[in-house]
Amino acid sequence: MKNHYLDTGIGRMIEIEGRDHLYFSGTSYLGIVQNNDFLDILADRLFDFGSNHGQSRLNNIRLLIFDEFEEAFAASAGAPAAAVFSSGYLAGIAAWKSCHKNADVIWIAPDAHSAIVPDDLSPSTQLNFTQWKNSCLEQSEELSHRKILLIGNALDPFLCEIHDYNWVKSIAKKHEVTLLIDDSHAFGTIGKSIYGTYENWDDPNINLLVTGSLGKGLGLPAGIILGNEIHIDSIKSTPLFGGASPGSPAHLSAFLDMEHIYLEAKNWLEDACGIFAQETADVTQISGSRVFPAFVYSDSSWVKEFEKAGIITSSFPYPTAESPSVNRIVISAFHELGDIMYLNQIIQGLAK
Repeated sequence: MKNHYLDTGIGRMIEIEGRDHLYFSGTSYLGIVQNNDFLDILADRLFDFGSNHGQSRLNNIRLLIFDEFEEAFAASAGAPAAAVFSSGYLAGIAAWKSCHKNADVIWIAPDAHSAIVPDDLSPSTQLNFTQWKNSCLEQSEELSHRKILLIGNALDPFLCEIHDYNWVKSIAKKHEVTLLIDDSHAFGTIGKSIYGTYENWDDPNINLLVTGSLGKGLGLPAGIILGNEIHIDSIKSTPLFGGASPGSPAHLSAFLDMEHIYLEAKNWLEDACGIFAQETADVTQISGSRVFPAFVYSDSSWVKEFEKAGIITSSFPYPTAESPSVNRIVISAFHELGDIMYLNQIIQGLAK
């Protein structure tokens, strides 16, 4: 699929070469970035806080909204504390820097995002997630007591697979374990409400850190780290936290005021994914989970057929420009029932 360049933001419909197309791509899972109710409140907050806040969080003049956001988000996620950053990538770097030096052993899942992978290390790309998990369990049995750092994503957004980390609890019975998880694609989609997976893996024997971008499902130009109070306080004492500008205070304030909009969007997204999964259950070319709003399709010829039908899907090489294209259908809360049914109609015709 060739690249297309737009001069406006992306929503339910995009215009390409003078023709409107339904947009089934991107990461705006809850459709917040084009939600008029949210944008109205955000506009008010921009007048309250200005378009940017470039001061360090350590400045002697501080905005309460950052502490309020961290406390509220952590409580809703089931975490003791949180640190908010200007981006998920920066949050990921701060997270791994806070724990990798103390580890005797570091095991990195094959699909771990680069933001949470320490410098000079790389994921176990020769294994799939299940094989990596089994390898970790086997090695943990063979090793004497160690400080082990496990790093991985809550889910693989390209294979559309949701990961389970309950098995880490068995490793923690013998070893001192830190578990670092990237929830970038989980916020707003899976886990506790719209707040990710922290509560799923919380265990008294595990030092748990969950980090990620809030700019995908939640539509906020910010990143976050969730963890215990001692670890979060340690992160907040670093130059990486104190020297960086925080996220947009206007967006964080709008989020706190508009949680109900997010929850309404999440409810519809769950329904939309359930409808799509049910309608395409017999289509062998499509795989995915009804609880995550992205579905892989295996027939690359569908990319052009979709475009002919006025539908844009996600299709680009990953993880490098030389890699084969990954083709996915991404459903968002901004889609309407008619959009889902039209997409299914086209798929049923292609699948014959």
